[in-house]
Amino acid sequence: MAGPAWQRSHRVGTLTEAEVGQRVVLNGWVAKRRNMGGIYFLDLRDRFGLAQVVLTGKEERVGWSMEEGEILAPEDVLSVTGTVQVREQPNPELPSGQIEVIAERVEVLSRATLPPFEIEAESDANVELRLRYRYLDLRRPDMLQKMAFRSRFIGAMRNAFLRRDFLEIETPILTKATPEGARDYLVPSRVHPGEFYALPQSPQIFKQILMVSGMDRYFQVARCFRDEDLRADRQPEFTQLDMEMSFVEEEDVFAAWEGVLQETFREAMQVELPSTFPRMTWEEAMERFGIDKPDTRFGVELQNVSEWAQSCGFGVFEGAVQAGGRVMALCVPAGAAAYSRGAMKGLEKRAKEFGAKGLAWWKPGESGGGAGPVAKFLDGAVGQSLLESVGGAEGDLLLFAAGPKEDCWRVLGELRLGIGRDMQLADQEAWNFLWVTHFPMFEWSEEDGRYTSSHHPFTAPQDWAMTSEPAEMASRAYDLVLNGWELGSGSVRIHRQDVQKRVFELLGISPQEQAEKFGFLLEALSFGAPPHAGFAVGLDRLVALSCGLDSIRDVVAFPKTLQAVDLMCQAPSPVQPDQLEDVHIALRGE
Repeated sequence: MAGPAWQRSHRVGTLTEAEVGQRVVLNGWVAKRRNMGGIYFLDLRDRFGLAQVVLTGKEERVGWSMEEGEILAPEDVLSVTGTVQVREQPNPELPSGQIEVIAERVEVLSRATLPPFEIEAESDANVELRLRYRYLDLRRPDMLQKMAFRSRFIGAMRNAFLRRDFLEIETPILTKATPEGARDYLVPSRVHPGEFYALPQSPQIFKQILMVSGMDRYFQVARCFRDEDLRADRQPEFTQLDMEMSFVEEEDVFAAWEGVLQETFREAMQVELPSTFPRMTWEEAMERFGIDKPDTRFGVELQNVSEWAQSCGFGVFEGAVQAGGRVMALCVPAGAAAYSRGAMKGLEKRAKEFGAKGLAWWKPGESGGGAGPVAKFLDGAVGQSLLESVGGAEGDLLLFAAGPKEDCWRVLGELRLGIGRDMQLADQEAWNFLWVTHFPMFEWSEEDGRYTSSHHPFTAPQDWAMTSEPAEMASRAYDLVLNGWELGSGSVRIHRQDVQKRVFELLGISPQEQAEKFGFLLEALSFGAPPHAGFAVGLDRLVALSCGLDSIRDVVAFPKTLQAVDLMCQAPSPVQPDQLEDVHIALRGE
């Protein structure tokens, strides 16, 4: 049965010279119009691209009439029936630039009001305006391409897991609130007054229970929700590709993901990744880079110079070591010329933002001495021995941090990243993946007065006997890092009920609270749980990085602002009193 006369036979952006002479029906939006003295040209646009349409005045017009003063406006939706011919003046910028369509029939399917900004590849409209009219912003060619790339990328990843005998299984969105991690988004229950569901921060417990269930290999493109402060790479709701495997250890998870990412990058981007990614312990990452998600595309590594500092003659350095701390240095090759005295003030300001009281620095001179606050202490043999220990020379810039090792890591690690950006040290074409392993098991929270999980409370310890002090315990957690960005986290899980209970105890979770919050998991672990491990990667962040973007906003169809507001829908918003009454909620003050 034939469709309506307006229904398309071809996609606008896919027309080529192969269709020359064919009669086609196209559907799309008016992108540009040009009146060339009796002949009317317009660019018709759909998701697949543009094509030029020629109106000679002889075509049938349905829903509009130039004689009555009507014209085709930007973003009007049209059906164009016509014949494809070769263009006299081809446009090499367009895939369809060798052809045009001579219109025989033009029907207006929908009229458009004037858009608040032009629908072009590069838009200078401010972010708030683009988000307010997101449906228009998504029409722009670059946004269409990013959404298409996201779909292609996730599809390739999904297929790679299916080829490895993983089962795609959905886990609940309405679930149970937990006391760990970020704040939950809560959903009040209508049929259970005073009780609430929570939206999942991750499918963590459910995927572990799937392993207990014998599913063996699970994955899911999962929507997750966290009520936390936002930034460029974080949204209140996000998508991750989540997976879990039974009867495995760390290397099995690493191998699975390395293979999946190799196939995904090859299929979606025509990029070849190495067969295996480097591994680095958390301790090594912190000592060398001062951060647990190091950007390994450039050197300039932190160096411990405490031994030299013990007798350097500079009281601040010597005192830091004597107090049980350390002195660390960052040697920036050719940094002396790159950073003027004014620029050094900027580095000092950065250091203070990261908790330093100031910034000691030195630009070595040709025969000792040089410039900087500590130059007078580094003349002669003292300075020469330092340069030899750090591999520095005249023309370099040395930055120092003194105090507890955590403070030195933080200050110099952040300064290193800033210097890498300032001096453009990173290879922008590189894809440097890195597994960071052996994270601490626990972190002490001064605010809560107790230990918290470095990753989450279901992570297995390196030592199953757990004989060390909590502060000294290493976990079997791991992160995957790409070019200085954390893509995701995973771990070998606790599959023994006794170990899981012990971890809860160290976290200050009472037996009663264990039963209330995690009783169903503890019970499941008592019925024969296999050793298992898993990982989840943040798809929004990975896709953004693959597009060369610093923000995930342009690879999310309908993102929220940094204030967690949907400007298009104007959400969150008040609800009617009867809706609140249905779920047994009374607002404070009413």
